Amino acid sequence: MPTDCITYQNSGYFSTLMTDYLDQKSNLKPLFNKFPTLENFENQILEKKISFNHNTRKNLVSVLQKQYLNIKSSTLTTENIQSLALSNTYTVTTGHQLNLFTGPLYFLYKIISTINLTNELKVKYPNYNFVPIYWMATEDHDFEEINYFNFKGKKFKWNLETSGPVGRLTTKGLEDFLKIYALELGNSTNAQELKAMFEEAYVKHSNLADATRYLANSLFGSYGLVIIDADNRDLKREFIPHIKEELLHQISYKLVLETAQKLNDYTVQVNPREINLFYIEDNLRERIIFEDGKYKVNNTIIEFSVTDIVKVVEETPEKFSPNVIMRPLYQEVILPNLCYIGGGGEIAYWLELKSFFDVSKIVFPILLLRNSVLLVSEKRSKKADKLDLSWRDLFSKQDDLVNNKTKLLSEFSISLEDLKIQLQNQFETLYTVASHTEKSFIGAVKAQESKQIKGLDNLEKRLLKAQKRKLKDILDRIVDLQNELFPNLSLQERQANFSEFYLENGENLIPAILHKLNPLENKFEVIKF
Repeated sequence: MPTDCITYQNSGYFSTLMTDYLDQKSNLKPLFNKFPTLENFENQILEKKISFNHNTRKNLVSVLQKQYLNIKSSTLTTENIQSLALSNTYTVTTGHQLNLFTGPLYFLYKIISTINLTNELKVKYPNYNFVPIYWMATEDHDFEEINYFNFKGKKFKWNLETSGPVGRLTTKGLEDFLKIYALELGNSTNAQELKAMFEEAYVKHSNLADATRYLANSLFGSYGLVIIDADNRDLKREFIPHIKEELLHQISYKLVLETAQKLNDYTVQVNPREINLFYIEDNLRERIIFEDGKYKVNNTIIEFSVTDIVKVVEETPEKFSPNVIMRPLYQEVILPNLCYIGGGGEIAYWLELKSFFDVSKIVFPILLLRNSVLLVSEKRSKKADKLDLSWRDLFSKQDDLVNNKTKLLSEFSISLEDLKIQLQNQFETLYTVASHTEKSFIGAVKAQESKQIKGLDNLEKRLLKAQKRKLKDILDRIVDLQNELFPNLSLQERQANFSEFYLENGENLIPAILHKLNPLENKFEVIKF
């Protein structure tokens, strides 16, 4: 098995903004509070301790206990929920959409990163308690982003006409989906476990939030994971002052826009709206806009005066849903949180929010890029060895991989660089001669040099192409292996579903990954099964 290490910065799969963040470039330092090192958590704890309202803890525990009434939670999860009432308990949080059957593999890596970091923090700071939190994105309304998963190259899609927050969606009809999926799984012991897991989650629970909570608890409850659904009246009451501030003064728009403009050398992840709140009901989640002195719910006839909307906020705060700009603030208001763990896109939009947090007087969390993983079977690992491929080779772009391997495997040098240098040296003599005659001759020399260099470039390309044909058998095997490990020339973790690997490894899958990952290492982990 190849043994070389791939850092996130060298993997080729992370944006410039993310690699600069990991390298702690000076231009980005005003955009975050503290960089994720074990030592930096000490001051983060002290900051959060001073600012977090103890009454918020009581409300949080009460809400979580109600949400877990119909869930068989582990002793550790139950203890973690109870410990949130204590002033020395803090959280590490990750969030994810309610993707069908967890969606892509990185759902696992987010949560495992979160669990492992809480364990590391407990060792470093034994006088505190640390609770891993999975924040379910129950208020999202983009169903097309979550209604499918990929299994062994096939897309399994849940077809449903819907609107409104996805957490409230009915799971009715997913029993028919399971029948189709079950045919692909087969009848092995692990296949039976997957079928039972899907059925218990989606057929025996009436809405998507409850189904996802059950599934995440089944996979990670034994590690003390606490799952929260923030689409909740009592939790929203804690957020009322910030909802009012957003509606009446719209400070997030100006501050986040200013930060986004400072990031003009990068691809900006999100752009703020003038009001970064939605209005939600069971089958509705639409933007709130301010026009002609009134607050209007986009694409509806619902509208409010200033006085009326303030009253609605105070009486029914659950009708107001934060968007991508406001959701992080909501999270940090209701949780005693120290760190948010997310993917590159998530960390990118968090970096736009620091000034907004400062004005809102809410402590900005430490931002940690989640672990990234490549799962490799023993068979594929042996193939890589046999083909003399390093992980750096396999992570490279496919054209580069094929070209480099063609050059390496050839019995002679494909590069004509030495000939180009000789040719340029010869033309230097001609330029010397040309300098003693009329200027038009210099132009003729340049044109001839360009023509001959271009000719050598074309010959080099044809030589490379000829060698690729000659080495086709081994090059095809190299390409096939890369395609297996990087489906659709993308990261495995963004394409495949956990069930594909659970089918082979069963209940050993998650413990093996959890044992291997270190959340504070900026390293792409390759795990062999």
